Amino acid sequence: MIELIKGLSSIPNMHIELVLFKNLIEYPEVYSMGIPIHIIERKPKRNPITFLKVYRICKQVRPDILHTWSSMSAIFAFPAVMLLNAKLLNGNIAKAPNKPSIWDKDLLRAKLTFLFSDIIVGNSNAGLKAYGAPKVKSVCIHNGFDFKRIENIEDPKLILKNYKISTDFVIGKIAAFENRKDYETFIGAANRINQIRDDVTFMAVGDGQLLQSIKNLVPERMKDKVIFTGPVLNVESIINIFDTGILSTNKDVHGEGISNSIMEYMAMGKPVIATEGGGTSEIVIDGQTGFVIPPKSPGVLADKILELLDNRQMANQFGSAGQQRIRIHFNQKKMTQSYLKLYKKLIDPVS
Repeated sequence: MIELIKGLSSIPNMHIELVLFKNLIEYPEVYSMGIPIHIIERKPKRNPITFLKVYRICKQVRPDILHTWSSMSAIFAFPAVMLLNAKLLNGNIAKAPNKPSIWDKDLLRAKLTFLFSDIIVGNSNAGLKAYGAPKVKSVCIHNGFDFKRIENIEDPKLILKNYKISTDFVIGKIAAFENRKDYETFIGAANRINQIRDDVTFMAVGDGQLLQSIKNLVPERMKDKVIFTGPVLNVESIINIFDTGILSTNKDVHGEGISNSIMEYMAMGKPVIATEGGGTSEIVIDGQTGFVIPPKSPGVLADKILELLDNRQMANQFGSAGQQRIRIHFNQKKMTQSYLKLYKKLIDPVS
């Protein structure tokens, strides 16, 4: 969303206002984007007054389009869409569950919002298919990366020194410590490799409720070779020291859309190893930009990491091909232009 706002900010006659339902800004750069920010805290969570607050903001702003990024925000937008004759671009599909349950609350809410949405956008074709979005008003727009993010990264020597890394290689994973991100497979592969080599450091970047339990999976004698950074802001600078970027996913509970972590790895020229399924195969080309592996397979992950460590030419080729793929197919400008085209179509369908 932030990358899109940044892209749209340069478009003439484009006015953007942001409504958030938590007083929690995970990306501080949003404050420097020069757009009005409205925060509506849902206390209690099911407080119906939220509908009224959203409507009042929209009545004052009179938006042509309400672009929502979650099923609940689409539901809260419903009165404004109906009463103010605004168009609804529903962008809540950012996942691609393997076997979604008909009783899944996210799926049920999404299905409800499809009924009054003018356009439904998913960041992967797999996501649109998994949610059963009506084809007649569904569009896939892949996430886009802003390469300005990597123009002023920190000196890799300083990052290595800061984390006290002295090994020849660094393997990293950036993801929340939640059940859906399968850190068990990542740590399992790390433990296997650290038993046979002493030249590799593994970095687990992120935070979450499972952080401590995942830390406990690392044997005491290997703790110096597995670094848990906690939440960080300089993610690009950390990725810059990776030799390979990993994204292992628990397909039993989650299906990736177009993962921002994978985009970041590839944009930084790193080969990727990721769990098959969801939108991952739409961005990672197996055997060309990285490897796509079966879920919950720490042995396979370890083997693929070792293959890349032992074949630096292959690793460099994967990284270069991945970076080129992001530059051509997953760049911020392409994403912005795709959304702008949709906005214009919604406002003036006959143009």
